[in-house]
Amino acid sequence: MSDGPAPHNAAHVMRLRCDEQTARDIADLIVETYDPAEAAAAAFEEKFNTRSWTNSGPWIVEVYFGFEPDPAGVRDLVACVAGAELAASAEFSFVSQDEWVAASFEGLEAVREGRFVIHGSHARDRVQTGDIGIEIEAALAFGTGHHGSTRGCLAMLNDVARRRRPHAILDVGTGSAVLAIAAARRFHRPVQAGDIDAVAVAAAASNARRNRASAYVRPVHAVGVAHPALRAGAPYDLIFGNILAGPLRALAPRLEPLLAPGGELILSGLLASDVPGVLSAYRAQGIFLIKRRNIEGWATLLLRRL
Repeated sequence: MSDGPAPHNAAHVMRLRCDEQTARDIADLIVETYDPAEAAAAAFEEKFNTRSWTNSGPWIVEVYFGFEPDPAGVRDLVACVAGAELAASAEFSFVSQDEWVAASFEGLEAVREGRFVIHGSHARDRVQTGDIGIEIEAALAFGTGHHGSTRGCLAMLNDVARRRRPHAILDVGTGSAVLAIAAARRFHRPVQAGDIDAVAVAAAASNARRNRASAYVRPVHAVGVAHPALRAGAPYDLIFGNILAGPLRALAPRLEPLLAPGGELILSGLLASDVPGVLSAYRAQGIFLIKRRNIEGWATLLLRRL
C-alpha cells in the first residue's frame, strides 16, 4: 500500500482501477504534487476492497481531496504516468469523513516487522506470544503501519534494538504515534512525541491509551520541535522523523542540538530522489548515514551523530 497523510476535511475522492505499478506511480505523483494537508493517495490490491468498479485492473488507486478538485486537471496529471485513455476512466465522487476513513482501512491485514505486529481490532488474533502488538484504527492521522516508510522505520527500530537500548527518544511528526508506541513498548521508556496537526495529536493520544502506552507517550501539538516538552527531553539518543523531504531538511539544524553525541536518527517519508538532499542537510550538521532501507519505493535512513 502506498499513501500519504490524510487531509482533515477530505470530502472528494478519485478512484481508478489499473495495474499495480501504475497505481503506485499515480499515488506517488499525488503525494509529490499536492500539499499533504490538501490531498492523500492510497494504492492497494483489489482483494482488499469489496466494492466493484467498472474499469479493468487488479489494483485500485484512490485520491482523497480536502477541496473540490477539477476533474479535467486531475485527469491531465494522472495521464502523465498512466496515459490519457486510462486517466479518462477515473471516477470522481463525494464522501463524508467517516466514509473515506472506513474505506481507506477496509480489510487491511496485519503488518509484521520483526517483533512488531501492526493491526486493527479485526486482526488481534494475528498477534502471537512474544510479539509486540500495536492496534491502530482508522483515524484522521497518518500511520497505519502499511505504508513503506512506516514499515522501514519499524525495521530500523528493530535493528537499533538489537544493538542497544535508547533512553531518551523523540518522535517528530508522530501522526498516529505508531512509531512512538513501538519504541515505548520495546524499550519501556518515555517517548516525547509531537505533531503540527491537532487532529493527529488527538488520534495519537487515543492510540497510546489503546495500546497501554499512555504512561510513556503523551503527544503534544508542536511545529517541528518548537514545544517546551520536546526540548526538555533532550539530549535524545534516538529521534524519529517520518514526514517529508522538505520538512526533514529544514529540521536538520533544529534537531542537531537535541541529539546526544553518538545519537541516531531514523528518517523516512523519502523517495529515492529525496535522499541526496536530505543527507547533505544532515552532513552539514555532523550527522552521517549509517544504513539505508528501501521498501515499496520509500527510503528509510539511519543516521548517527559522530
